[in-house]
Amino acid sequence: MENNVTSRRNFLATGLAAAAGCANCSCGKSHTHEAQDIQPTGEKVKLLSVDGEVIEVDRAFLKPVPDLPKVSNDIERRGIEGKKFVMVIDLSRCKNVGACKEACNHAHSLHPDHNWIKIDAMQDAEESAPYWQPTTCMHCDNPPCVKVCPVDATFKRQDGIVLIDSDRCIGCRFCMAACPYSTRVFNWGDPQVPEPLASEPYSCETSTPQKIGTVGKCDFCPDMARKGELPHCVSACPNGVFFFGDMNEDSVTNGAETFRFSELVRDKAGYRLMEDLGTKPSVYYLPPVNRNFPFEPKSENKEPTVT
Repeated sequence: MENNVTSRRNFLATGLAAAAGCANCSCGKSHTHEAQDIQPTGEKVKLLSVDGEVIEVDRAFLKPVPDLPKVSNDIERRGIEGKKFVMVIDLSRCKNVGACKEACNHAHSLHPDHNWIKIDAMQDAEESAPYWQPTTCMHCDNPPCVKVCPVDATFKRQDGIVLIDSDRCIGCRFCMAACPYSTRVFNWGDPQVPEPLASEPYSCETSTPQKIGTVGKCDFCPDMARKGELPHCVSACPNGVFFFGDMNEDSVTNGAETFRFSELVRDKAGYRLMEDLGTKPSVYYLPPVNRNFPFEPKSENKEPTVT
């Protein structure tokens, strides 16, 4: 028995010696050489070691990790408590400048061939005057897209905003077929998202980074709303076409002007698209009367669509 214990002790001692020798081998020297190349910043960070002890390490020696979403997925899916977001689009002010599309595309790093805001030349009758109509996601109170999604990737929040969770999206495109406003786009190819955004985890509130094989659409920029700021399309429009606000507060603004939502829609004969479908959109339009600009056809647009 005594010989067996002694043999075990000798074996352990030999193993420890070998481990110590390995620390001085070329592999250990390589790690030491890498550490010598790092310049300490002098800023100490407290960490908890595997032994449960608090240790201090220079920040320069910390391994970078991907940034996590600032808001959890659960909070993103719930929405902002007490809010009911609404948008009003004044067609009399639209000149098809396109700044809204550019701002939206830039903020969401969209593929060059994709637009979440469409500006179409419209005409209500052959005898009537044409006008420009921006179209966004309607963020319906009775959204058909949410009902058909088999994996709960498209969902409606308590603040009225309809969003897409690309981590859940399987690319079935049922939502695209169900949307009567045709405001969704499908990422058939690589969205070409630049680094470092492409490496970040997906956020429902920023709708970034877009992923191949998933659906994208206007999201009302809820990440901006959390900061008390306006959606990118609203702040970018030089003519104040878009108004955004909270129906519960009965207030909408384009950044320069603020109105009571109820009075603006009532006094300016506001309406919603395809009202008869019962989708109850959160986007209202003001008719193109007393227009600020004459209709000027753009080379990239087709002839006005008679509705």
